[in-house]
Amino acid sequence: MQLYTRSAGTGLPLVLLHAFPLSSAMWLAQREGLAKVCRVITPDLRGFGGSRLGEDEPSLDLMADDVARLLDEEGIDRAVVGGLSMGGYVTMAFCRRHPDRLLGAILADTKASPDPAPARDNRERIAQAVLSDGNDVLVSDVLPTLIGPTTKERRAMVFGRVKGLVQSAPPGAVAWAQRAMAARPDSFDTLGALKVPLLILVGEEDELSPPADAEAMARAVPGNGRLEVIPKAGHLSAVEQPEAFNAAVTEFLRTELGGVRL
Repeated sequence: MQLYTRSAGTGLPLVLLHAFPLSSAMWLAQREGLAKVCRVITPDLRGFGGSRLGEDEPSLDLMADDVARLLDEEGIDRAVVGGLSMGGYVTMAFCRRHPDRLLGAILADTKASPDPAPARDNRERIAQAVLSDGNDVLVSDVLPTLIGPTTKERRAMVFGRVKGLVQSAPPGAVAWAQRAMAARPDSFDTLGALKVPLLILVGEEDELSPPADAEAMARAVPGNGRLEVIPKAGHLSAVEQPEAFNAAVTEFLRTELGGVRL
């Protein structure tokens, strides 16, 4: 599986994995803002954007292996790997399956706990609805939870951009990804085994993966992970407050990875 990728900058490789049901287009402000300090690599996860879905069964592990192959194709031995929401789930799978490829990890607006039964059932409901009726259910049920109230009230253009990305998501990829996320395991042991620096980011208005989930992940990491709460941001903190998000990532790379030799 070859992933379509947008990249910018040079130096320390930073791979950023997008949220559901978006694409690497969500990382525009990160490619522009972080390219000054590192090499930003933003792939479309399988089925989304420019990447094809393939015939495999739904699996976050498979998505993590796609990212490892992307590193091979780019000639990168180790990278900082991070993701937001679904991208965070894929990042944790990458930490579990490819720990030797990591320089550091970033988990944004995500959680290490598995879905409870009602959440799994809801994912299947949305998967079936998208396959039978298209993306209307994403606009009515998913979109309102992605954006915080401050963005809805004050940043109509950001909300409109996210809505456009949601509406353009391929139904087959949406259903596949929902089923992959529903089957994900508990990842607290994965965090506990981390041997690299970890940055945890969360929007203070995130209702899907609230700050309490971020705090639980930070406690699970040996020596505690670095936790930053992004003010006036909901679930898509990187899109809603890109300056604050980029500043936190830049500081993490500078202080935790400044001495890394590539």
